[in-house]
Amino acid sequence: MATYGTHVRRGLPRRSGGEPWPPAGDAPLDVAAPVAEPAAPVAEPAAPVAEPAAPVAEQAVPVAEAPVPVVESSVPIAEPGLPVAEPVEASSTAAPVATRTVRRGLPRVPGGEPWPPASAAPAPVSAAPVAAAAVAADTAAPTDEPVPAPVSAAPARAASVAAPSSTTPLRRGLPRVAGGEPWPPAGFAPDPAAVAPVAAAEADVPIETTAASDTLESSASESSAPAPAAASVAVASGPRAPLPFTRTVWQGPAARRFETERRAGEKIAAPEPERIGPFTKVQWAGAVAVGGLGLLFAAFMAVVTVRFLLSTEPLRDFLETYPGEYHLPEGAPVGFPAWLGWQHFFNVFLMVLIIRSGLQVRTEKRPTAFWTPRNNPKGKISLALWFHQSLDILWLVNGVIFIVLLFTTGQWMRVVPTSWEVFPNALSAVLQYISLDWPTENGWVNYNSVQQLAYFVTIFIAAPVAAITGARMTKLWPQNAKTLNRIYPVEWARAVHFPTMIYFCLFIFVHVVLVFATGALRNLNHMYAAQGSVDPNAYADNWTGFWLFFASMVVIASAWIAARPLVLAPIARLFGTVSGR
Repeated sequence: MATYGTHVRRGLPRRSGGEPWPPAGDAPLDVAAPVAEPAAPVAEPAAPVAEPAAPVAEQAVPVAEAPVPVVESSVPIAEPGLPVAEPVEASSTAAPVATRTVRRGLPRVPGGEPWPPASAAPAPVSAAPVAAAAVAADTAAPTDEPVPAPVSAAPARAASVAAPSSTTPLRRGLPRVAGGEPWPPAGFAPDPAAVAPVAAAEADVPIETTAASDTLESSASESSAPAPAAASVAVASGPRAPLPFTRTVWQGPAARRFETERRAGEKIAAPEPERIGPFTKVQWAGAVAVGGLGLLFAAFMAVVTVRFLLSTEPLRDFLETYPGEYHLPEGAPVGFPAWLGWQHFFNVFLMVLIIRSGLQVRTEKRPTAFWTPRNNPKGKISLALWFHQSLDILWLVNGVIFIVLLFTTGQWMRVVPTSWEVFPNALSAVLQYISLDWPTENGWVNYNSVQQLAYFVTIFIAAPVAAITGARMTKLWPQNAKTLNRIYPVEWARAVHFPTMIYFCLFIFVHVVLVFATGALRNLNHMYAAQGSVDPNAYADNWTGFWLFFASMVVIASAWIAARPLVLAPIARLFGTVSGR
């Protein structure tokens, strides 16, 4: 066989930034002539191939293998200094494929065997390239240059179009990391019979190849090995290729939501506004505005309607018969004693703080402080509840003193109805109030019927109901009295106690409005300064009652602000133990 001098084929550098390997030069080659028919045996070479004139120094870094699948032939090529191997018969179970021996190069270590080892592995080759290679082998001039193995131009798709595996084991090479498993993982080579349909399916799919140099630049201690074709391509229209390193940073939920909405072309929604109950602040403002306008319109219509009715003859006679008040019994006292003014102030002071602490107990979810009685460690309650119950006790004590003095001095006749005429007079007073032609009355002498009924309901009905329902919800109620608890369950007490508080709030509001609307200075002198006269126009210019009222409001406001755990805790420690939990 003829020997020709030819240039050494140079590949990638063996280290980053180095010269291509092997060095430039000429080397003799002894290659068997290509055979047209793959099944025919190859003739014995006439003479052994001469060894290279000068050995090339081996570098310490292993040569990186290019990740390109190589097609082997069923006819082995003569190795330097070795006899030609006999042709290997194809497996009976494998499909007939065109194969070629792997082209062997320089040894990887000095004095070693040429690399890679002599072995054959089937590669996916379509029928057309194999036939073209056979025809070229018949017509070409004899040469010792090895024929390059035909490689499929269209690699397999990474995920969606993958060729089925054959029964031939996949050739495995060196590990990719020191001490690791051989690469690629154990498996089977792709089935050549399915390559043609896969290539046809991928004809219209754009792909992008991954450069082999990316693998070489990963680490000097790692050696590259041939990788399957499916791993070196990424389909542009499909999912992204996996990252070549372990991911350690991910986008947050806000960034992912923004990206999703941006890609979908949707407008990013504004954050949900804060809600107070069922409505937002803007909705509450709108509801208040609409409700206020509705109430003003209803009040206007009521005034117009009542004034029209009072202009009729029947209602004029009704007002003359029942002017809005009736005469008190003989011996009824006139005016307000000083104790009644003080009782009125204490009652207002306690009622305001009771309403404040009651709302705090109702809305408090996590108390900041607790109070425990000394003689009952299991009776722990929140500090706000202790304050509410303490005020209730003081309010009840003040109420008992008020009732006793009310009946001992005869002042009860001013607030307790003594005639059935109270009801038609109350209706007459209501009509006069609605028509804005308010009745002329003098509280220093006598209340009108509406005032009398309101005071009677507040003192003798609403106050006892609030006390009874409040006591049922405390720990002072006998919990072991099964019959009493069955007759008066705690659910009823809760259902009545809160509406009773609403009644007191409405009563205080209407009472204060009428006090200022029907002669503020005169009425304040009656209640706070104990000054008055039978003449309703007397003391109209006296400001004594007003300043006493102003001082009482300052005291109440100060107590409202001071009703905090920092101030209440020292007082509560006088009667028990205060703790944070």
